[in-house]
Amino acid sequence: MGRYDRYILSQLLILFSFFSLVLISVYWVNNAVGIFDILVADGQSLRVFLEFSILSLPQIIFLVIPVAAFVASIYVTNRMISESELVVMQTAGCSAMRLLRPVWIFGIILAVLLSILGHLLVPAARSGLADRTIEVSQDMTGRLLREGEFLHPTTGLTVYIREITELGEFRDVFLQDRSQSDVETTYTAQRALLVSTEAGPRLVMFNGAAQTLELEGQRLSIVEFDDFTYDIAGLIEAPGERRLHYRELSTGTLLTANSAYAESLGVPLALLRFEGHDRIAKPIFALFVPIIATATLMLGAFSRFGIWPQILLAIVLILPIQMIWNAAEAIGTTREGLAGVAYVQCIVAAAIAIAMTHLAQGGYRPSWRRSAV
Repeated sequence: MGRYDRYILSQLLILFSFFSLVLISVYWVNNAVGIFDILVADGQSLRVFLEFSILSLPQIIFLVIPVAAFVASIYVTNRMISESELVVMQTAGCSAMRLLRPVWIFGIILAVLLSILGHLLVPAARSGLADRTIEVSQDMTGRLLREGEFLHPTTGLTVYIREITELGEFRDVFLQDRSQSDVETTYTAQRALLVSTEAGPRLVMFNGAAQTLELEGQRLSIVEFDDFTYDIAGLIEAPGERRLHYRELSTGTLLTANSAYAESLGVPLALLRFEGHDRIAKPIFALFVPIIATATLMLGAFSRFGIWPQILLAIVLILPIQMIWNAAEAIGTTREGLAGVAYVQCIVAAAIAIAMTHLAQGGYRPSWRRSAV
């Protein structure tokens, strides 16, 4: 690459990184609030929250990249025009195709990045997040390790712990079991320990009593004990076999899956096919996003009134492309044999990019530019 190419590409990458960081932060904070509420309600640690947040990042980055690339391209081109850098290059004899060469390189970098995310990182992150979600939902320890609160870790179970020592010992434990409709049992103990076993967690209580109330006959019996083991795992619903989400599957699996496999996942075969083709189409689409933005802003010459009409035109050209993808998704995910509509967005974006490049190459000046200069 020449010096001009390196300069423009560096500007695009710097601004792209900045806008990506801003947009990812906004998306991440919005997503993290919901994750935090759920995990805190289950008494999970900050480490688990950070793990869930990190696993959600690849999908957020995948969504943000095209938007950040579009904004960065507009910002860099607008600055070059306002500082007359682009005018100098055009005066020196550089054609629009030559000026757009670093933008094409930038688009290729975006396409490669989206391909890595879409084909590898996003499916792997979704799979890891699904596995950890099940593990956390079955983790009884986090739901019990809070002192001074009446907790309801599962239906029919109430737990209160007055104090938790630094060694993890529970002091003054209250546990009420209403899992059976005709019997209500209340356990109290001076101290207790939560022990993990191969069969699941066990609560070992010391120096306490068990009060069993038969609701039908209102008969109460009290048994004192020196130590007693309570099977907490028995109250946890055993997890069934986890069904894979179609977005966890590899692209090859999505493209070659048959009807029986789609039925086992509980989704239509058309949905699997569209998802596979969409993973290929998205990077191709991202290739043309910065071209559309830059070529549109290059229409016309420098004007003291700025280039706001071109910026608005670039936005107007991009928005319908997203609407086209929404329509393609609605069709491709419900009708078998039409998964190829995932590429309509790419085709339209390519046509617009070529048209804008051709107009910029020919020195086309819109009517508002001719009157404003």
